[in-house]
Amino acid sequence: MRFQKFIQMSAAALLSALLAILAGAADAAAGGEPAAIVQVDIASCLSAAAADDTDKAGAACAAVIDNEKTVKPDLIKALIARGALYARHDQIDRAIADDSRVLLLDPTLADVFNARGELWLKKGDKPKAVLDFGAALRIDPNHEKAKANHKAMAREIERIGAQMAVAGRPSFNCAGAHRPVEKAICGNRELADLDREVYAANARAVRAARDPAQAKTLQHDQDDFIARRNAGFGRPGYDLRKALQERLQRLNGGDGN
Repeated sequence: MRFQKFIQMSAAALLSALLAILAGAADAAAGGEPAAIVQVDIASCLSAAAADDTDKAGAACAAVIDNEKTVKPDLIKALIARGALYARHDQIDRAIADDSRVLLLDPTLADVFNARGELWLKKGDKPKAVLDFGAALRIDPNHEKAKANHKAMAREIERIGAQMAVAGRPSFNCAGAHRPVEKAICGNRELADLDREVYAANARAVRAARDPAQAKTLQHDQDDFIARRNAGFGRPGYDLRKALQERLQRLNGGDGN
């Protein structure tokens, strides 16, 4: 008998709880507290960004990104979409800001690291670009774009390092300089750089010659320039800097010949 009364009491309690739930649902339908949080819709943000509609995407994506109820995966999608839109329209700083926020939320996204690296490169910040390309490759060693970007940057850094190593050094050994013009070149970094660049440009031209006869002619022109330089230096009206600049321009095809 007691057990039967216990079952009846339990059934009554369950019924009471069910009625309370139904009452709560009715209150929500009548304008009371919502039964659940409505998920923020990001479709308009993504579609506007994909359509490259900056006006619509700006408002639609901001509504998602600035809404505290937006779930993390949707927030990341909206930031990536808006960041890509900013990048396409050369709003580099805004694009970097969105990508940086994404990476704070999820630092495992190789695509975003690579995208931000390309943005740093556009800003001229090569060290930060290299760091981002490297981060992308640590996450995904087979990331094709990051591999290509990192390789290109490695070559660029190597080239810059090589340039820095010879900066201010002419094409000849200053220890053996005895002509006044050579001493002047050794004593001035700008003149030394110009002399080295002239020498390198002439060497490239000779290597690219069609045949030995053309190579000989090109080298003869360079020898004539050196002779005129040596003879002209120190005379009234002779401008060594101008002479080197004009020779470099000619070797690089800047005079149209």
